[in-house]
This record gives sequence, C-alpha cells and structure tokens, in this order.
Amino acid sequence: MEVKDSNGNVLNDGDSVTLIKDLKVKGSSLTLKRGTVVKKIRLTDSEDEVDCRVNGSSIVLRTEFLKKV
Repeated sequence: MEVKDSNGNVLNDGDSVTLIKDLKVKGSSLTLKRGTVVKKIRLTDSEDEVDCRVNGSSIVLRTEFLKKV
C-alpha cells in the first residue's frame, strides 16, 4: 500500500507533514491551523489516513489535508 499526501509525495512512518487547511477536530473545541507541522506520523491500515499526536492528543488525519515537509 502506498500512502500519498495532497501533492502525490509518498509518506512513510516517522515523516513530518504540514497542514494545508484549518481543520476543526470533531468532539473537541480544538482547531488545527494551516501551516501546523506534525512530526512522526504513523501509517494506518487505510491509505487515506495517518495517525499522529498534536498538542498531546492522538488524532487521525486525512492525507488530502497534508503536505510532506
């Protein structure tokens, strides 16, 4: 399975990515701002999602909103 970011770059475990859009987190008042750098992502069973930690919270992000650093 090949996981790609919004620009078509291949993502691997441990990569750093940047958010390309402001995202509201469901079930929380937290909003992730565009340009936020997320380090040490983990790939999931789905090629459209990655698991990561942002501000101490474990969050699953869609790859369509990520850009590899």
